[in-house]
Amino acid sequence: MDRVSGVCRFGGVVSAVRTRTGRTRRRLTGSGQTPAEMPETPRRGLGAILVLACILVYHNSLYCGFVFDDISAIKENRDLRPQTPISNIFLNDFWGTPIHKEQSHKSYRPLTVLTFRWNYAVHGLQPAGYHLVNVLLHALVSLLYYRVCAMFLPEFASFVAAILFAVHPIHTEAVTGVVGRAEMLSSVFFLGALLCYARAASRRRYTDWRYLAACTACVGVAMLCKEQGITVTAVCVVYELFVAQKRRGSVVSGRSWLEAWGKGSGWGCACGEAARRVATVCCATLALLAARLHVMGAQLPVFTRFDNPASAALPPARQLTFAYLPALNAWLLTLPEALCCDWTMGTVALLRSWRDPRNLATLALAATLIAGAIHALRTRSSALSMGLALLVLPFLPASNLFFPVGFVVAERVLYMPSMGWCLLVAHGWRLVAKKRATLAAAALIFLLLAFSAKTYVRNWDWKTEYSIFASGLKVNRNNAKLYNNVGHALEAEGRYADALQFFNTAVNVQPDDVGAHINVGRTYNHLGRYQEAEEAYVKAKSLLPKAKPGESYQARIAPNHLNVFLNLANLISKNATRLEEADMLYRQAISMRADYTQAYINRGDILIKLNRTKEAQEVYERALLYDSGNPDIYYNLGVVLLEQGKASQALAYLDKALELEPEHEQALLNSAILLQELGAADLRHLARQRLLKLLDKDATNERVHFNLGMVCMDEGDAECAERWFRAAVHLKPDFRSALFNLALLLADRRRPLEAAPFLKQLVRHHPDHVKALVLLGDIYINSVKDLDAAESCYRRILELEPDNVQALHNLCVVAVERGKLAVAEECLTRAAALAPHEHYIQRHLAVVRARLAANSASPSAQSAKGSEVRARWNYIPQQPPDPHETDAS
Repeated sequence: MDRVSGVCRFGGVVSAVRTRTGRTRRRLTGSGQTPAEMPETPRRGLGAILVLACILVYHNSLYCGFVFDDISAIKENRDLRPQTPISNIFLNDFWGTPIHKEQSHKSYRPLTVLTFRWNYAVHGLQPAGYHLVNVLLHALVSLLYYRVCAMFLPEFASFVAAILFAVHPIHTEAVTGVVGRAEMLSSVFFLGALLCYARAASRRRYTDWRYLAACTACVGVAMLCKEQGITVTAVCVVYELFVAQKRRGSVVSGRSWLEAWGKGSGWGCACGEAARRVATVCCATLALLAARLHVMGAQLPVFTRFDNPASAALPPARQLTFAYLPALNAWLLTLPEALCCDWTMGTVALLRSWRDPRNLATLALAATLIAGAIHALRTRSSALSMGLALLVLPFLPASNLFFPVGFVVAERVLYMPSMGWCLLVAHGWRLVAKKRATLAAAALIFLLLAFSAKTYVRNWDWKTEYSIFASGLKVNRNNAKLYNNVGHALEAEGRYADALQFFNTAVNVQPDDVGAHINVGRTYNHLGRYQEAEEAYVKAKSLLPKAKPGESYQARIAPNHLNVFLNLANLISKNATRLEEADMLYRQAISMRADYTQAYINRGDILIKLNRTKEAQEVYERALLYDSGNPDIYYNLGVVLLEQGKASQALAYLDKALELEPEHEQALLNSAILLQELGAADLRHLARQRLLKLLDKDATNERVHFNLGMVCMDEGDAECAERWFRAAVHLKPDFRSALFNLALLLADRRRPLEAAPFLKQLVRHHPDHVKALVLLGDIYINSVKDLDAAESCYRRILELEPDNVQALHNLCVVAVERGKLAVAEECLTRAAALAPHEHYIQRHLAVVRARLAANSASPSAQSAKGSEVRARWNYIPQQPPDPHETDAS
């Protein structure tokens, strides 16, 4: 008896083939089924064109820097640093915050962060390397997408879908923004999972479990690159139902497809295999999802109403707005002309009533999707079914329909859904091309040129912080965050007056924006308008939410809004009489969020100024309970212990700070100074290494040059010390420590005339520098022989310190040099009364009295003893340079 066996081609139609050897064929295959044909591998030439298109439209992204979210994810993320344990990547979120913390965004993407870490190991913080990896990943995704489309469309139509995907402007945020790598990495394994599932289900009554295992592995990896990747499981289920199990015979016979699926010997076997495949990937996905929820601590991230205003709106505004957002995203996919880097705050006005005309867009999208789904079921079109699945399913986690997310619209999350859009457009283009080839070709060329040009131009918007946010303001002027960010970019350039204009505009656009008021206050502070700055901070503080009974306060306030307490406290602490008031503000911030470690750090600084070092130590130790990996806390503990005179313990904490962050500049500098002061030769070598490391980072840091000079002095290398001191003075002409120690070094090396100009320079910048005046006076008397200048120096000292014995003694010497022995005797008598234990004063007084007696007896005796009374610049001759000289600046 003849049998009919159906063969399903991917993206094609089912053909009925008569054969008289059906049983033999089943025996040969071993599974009772003819294998379905997999699509042919796309031509390499078309694949090369895809790669070339990606490079052409995105090559200018290599000239862009780190902007927007890149700053937090790359530049400020300690998980990228080689010294950070690699295990931290699996404990922290995408931004480097421990994922168990309430302020974490719960974005668990360790594999993406791992690629950033590799980039950092190779390129450091040079952005070009990061952008290059993104462009290559986008090219890889485009090739994989081309292969996937070939399962549902003919070859050239698949290429059309892939080339549209490669140049679509909506992808600029994902490709040119470095953090968009999460989308592309996840997409690589998303498409890999779909391809593996298609291979596993290529035989209807037989499953290749190797490919199914590879599929589940790809699902897990995609999810670890970005959460959105887990939606590929739903796409695989759609593929199983509407592609792998598609049969024409069931419809022709008049039975419904679902009824036929479970009936008949052939269908029963196929259904069993399909059920096992679907059950396997679904169970594996549920297990992955459970693990993901466990990592999150079964908590959703906390976002403010500024991030997503609709999430805090009352019904029906909340529901109507969330329902409208998919239509807005669909419009951006279809007409990506008005692109913006930030869609939060007031960008999308809330739909507050059913009469809002934007509800028509919601209804239109819903009607289009429903009509498309019905048409796909009726025609059993693989391209239409999978296009709708790829468009809708990856978008659901970011749609706000199931749970609120931290944004209103984010263009980068459309990277995966655009695959469905491109597939649907290519499918429609193929249908048009069958009837009007010329029109279809012209439309395709126009669309590709328009998309490519828009993408290329859009890439330049991501060049700098200012350019990206300024471009956003061209699209949307109702988002206070954009004004704030443009202000931040101007502030970073030192353009405070211009920044203030944008911050004030942000306040006008969003009067209840706490951050905008903080920015205004900070800018007033930079401009020296302290009273206005304080008023702005007080206004921001008044806008913070008030505590409600039975409700956790810290879950209701953004950590960055608490910066108002820090900024206000820092401002008022400039007045030494308001330190207690500043301390109260820090304590208030801590009471609002016990884990607000920056408040602990700043409060400790205030306590040190109040000479409450023991209490400051306790504050820092408490901060370690909440953030044990913060190098700043260890550094501050080291400073506190140094203030308490516990040098060895202080060094241990400074070393711990460097262990966590080897590039910590303050810890490097202060630990080097401490090592140098401890005096051991091996410690001096380590101090030199740390100072040279700092010098490699910043050759213009005069403190580093100065302390390298101090190390050379301790090692007895005067020439080396002189060289470093001169470099420090060259960088900072009023650097009192370097000027004094350089002058002292030259004087001790019997080069007083070279020392004098540096002392004059020091006194000119710091007229109250007593030691410099003493040494300069000594040079004037003993080397220059300018008694008037010497006398001027000593009288200036006595104005500053009337009881300064050295100055008084040397003033007496000036009188001796001028031959005014009676004046000198009276002067030395007063000096001896101030310092009765200084033997050299008694000795010089005796010499002067002897001269007076000899002068009355024999005038020639005076010159015989002229060399016995000399000026002294210090109590201890040749005192070594003082590293603790402080700068007035």
